[in-house]
Amino acid sequence: MHIHAVKGDAECKYWLHPDRFDIIEEFEYNCTPRLRRQVRQIIFEHFDEIAASWEEYFGGHRAD
Repeated sequence: MHIHAVKGDAECKYWLHPDRFDIIEEFEYNCTPRLRRQVRQIIFEHFDEIAASWEEYFGGHRAD
């Protein structure tokens, strides 16, 4: 389960681990430390919603 974030020419990808309520950064490109913190905060604020939407969209299968 992962999520991509894009803002202008900045991009990052995070893996979500619902069993641990944790995220791991896969990569970032052109992201400032502040932008990375903002993305992490948004993901954690909406973690359950993101995980539920992922499961609903993929029918319970975690596509990587």
